[in-house]
Amino acid sequence: MKSLQISAFGTAPELVRADVPEPGPGEVRIRVAACGLNFADLLMIEGSYQDCPAPPFALGMEIAGIVDKAGPGGDGPRIGTRIAAFAGSGGLSEYLCVPAASCVEIPDAMPFEHAAGFLVAYGTSHLALTHRARLQPGETLLVLGAAGGVGLTAVEVGRLLGARVIAVARGRDKLAVAEKAGAQHLIDGDADLRAEVKALGGADVVYDAVGGDMFQAALRATRPEGRLLSIGFASGKVPQVPANHLLVKNLSLIGFYWGGYLKFRPDLLAASLGELMQWYRAGRLSPHVSHILPLDRAEEGLALLRDRKSTGKVVIRVDQQ
Repeated sequence: MKSLQISAFGTAPELVRADVPEPGPGEVRIRVAACGLNFADLLMIEGSYQDCPAPPFALGMEIAGIVDKAGPGGDGPRIGTRIAAFAGSGGLSEYLCVPAASCVEIPDAMPFEHAAGFLVAYGTSHLALTHRARLQPGETLLVLGAAGGVGLTAVEVGRLLGARVIAVARGRDKLAVAEKAGAQHLIDGDADLRAEVKALGGADVVYDAVGGDMFQAALRATRPEGRLLSIGFASGKVPQVPANHLLVKNLSLIGFYWGGYLKFRPDLLAASLGELMQWYRAGRLSPHVSHILPLDRAEEGLALLRDRKSTGKVVIRVDQQ
């Protein structure tokens, strides 16, 4: 089979020929149709992600496809079932074995391109906003990096939860994408973020997948008893938080790593994804995929993420159909 792999941290990915894997106990083999790219894939290439396998390994954290074969034991999905799964790595391969318990059956009407970019982006925003930040109807949600993979879903989910959403992104085109997803107020990332947000009354919840200077500005524009969600650091800068600011304004800084719930609270994750699938079936969610590329152009997809030239999700069509 074809597989996009790195041989060592810091080296360029290569499309190689690899053996088709066999599912072990409790596993199923997936014939991969599509794989969603994430900023974490770039961190994995450099070996700086918090959960990296040892090289060599194939990139690609989340997949959609069809169950092709089942290993011994377990009560997984039947052969031929259309599923999405968070694999952690290995998704940029024509076949991949995953635990049967990690498979989420997808609606017949859901294209593989939507399913491949659904779990991480929507799952992150939904669980972070509902379980961690306890976002309430009528509150103001400030989304940094609002046109990116997770940021755009935060805009959409925030509106569905009844919040007033302020979207921050760079450039007119990206702000237009965020507005279409439901943002009521738009701020260009090059503006004076603190002043712009304070002029709108401040934020109750900050959803930050960017870090760096934007986080610092958002911190100073957060209302008393506000909650700041630290989702990621696309800027490459991990902010250092002055604890006295948290104290004086009674702020809560909340870390959130969606993948961690697979290990210590899979029940919460499953319930969250269940509600999101119901929303999708009801037509309440509209996944935005800006680029769909074949497997042999996957490196172009990674470059789109690296250079901030995509909006929503970049998806690699693995099976070429």
